[in-house]
Amino acid sequence: MSRSYVTVNVSALVELHPKMDASVLIVGNPQFLKTFLDQIRTITSGKVESSANPEDALSKVQAKQYAILIVQATQNGSLELCKQVKEQLQLSWIYCILINDPSYSLSEGKAADPRREQIICAEALEGGADAYLPLTCTPTGDPGSTLAEYRLLKAHILVGWRSVQFYQKLLQTNDVLSTLALSDPLTELNNRRAMEWELPRQIQNARTYITDLSVIMMDVDHFKSVNDTYGHQVGDRVLQLLSTRLQHNLRLQDTLFRYGGEEFLVVLNQTNGEEAKIVAKRLRYQINEQPFNVDGTIAIEITISVGIASLKASDDHKGESLVKRADHNLLRAKAKGTNQVVYSDDTLY
Repeated sequence: MSRSYVTVNVSALVELHPKMDASVLIVGNPQFLKTFLDQIRTITSGKVESSANPEDALSKVQAKQYAILIVQATQNGSLELCKQVKEQLQLSWIYCILINDPSYSLSEGKAADPRREQIICAEALEGGADAYLPLTCTPTGDPGSTLAEYRLLKAHILVGWRSVQFYQKLLQTNDVLSTLALSDPLTELNNRRAMEWELPRQIQNARTYITDLSVIMMDVDHFKSVNDTYGHQVGDRVLQLLSTRLQHNLRLQDTLFRYGGEEFLVVLNQTNGEEAKIVAKRLRYQINEQPFNVDGTIAIEITISVGIASLKASDDHKGESLVKRADHNLLRAKAKGTNQVVYSDDTLY
């Protein structure tokens, strides 16, 4: 016995509620698509596309990542499609709605069984669907029933769209929090946590492409006296000006971090020890050459001490031993009388 689908008179329904902007993929046989495509287009102003095959639909979902996925429940592979979408982390936020026509059993000569409908609903939700809707796609002769089903479909799409919007806002919030967590609020440089994340990546790249890598550790000499003499606000401003001057004298591929307090660290990729010494001496000169003018009223002379270390085959992948050698050389520079640059390949244990 063939099934007969009906297209809802959308012109009478479109004024119910304003449209949302959700992108939707509808998956089902041609008659199912004919029934729901026009309805969905009155519900959302977003892109609405269709697929007749659940297997083909998965590749479309992966490529375009629709906000809402609407699937004909009685089609082979529909439950598997929802399951595959939910199992993929980059797609799991997509809202999946399964639609089953209760009259399908009747058209196949089967008696209506509420318990069977409940089992199908449970299987759908357990398999990955976010919602299961028993909607009648055949004419009922009851406009009120047709309108009620349309409103139910729209309500579920709205719920799905809210869920997707919440997920997207959560991602944006997490991006902001990640940025804040890796940024030093005073100097706006990358902080030590960012260095601990970035340095292993730089080391891996250096070893993969067989290139040099060096780090420079810097410390402001006698910075405590600046705070004691002028106050912490002036000291903070000096650190900001110092950060800017350092950045202006580094290459784009070099990465500057505020390591902590008045200590700074630079990762120099494609740079060996001798080249790193040239960079370090230039930075020391640029800091010492001109006093730092604070608010146009105070001129403070600053010097830095610098320790350098270059990557060795024996260094660990995190860069802890590399940074330790640079810090050791910084201490040696301090011991020599400050305003010094020290480089050594000595291995520390």
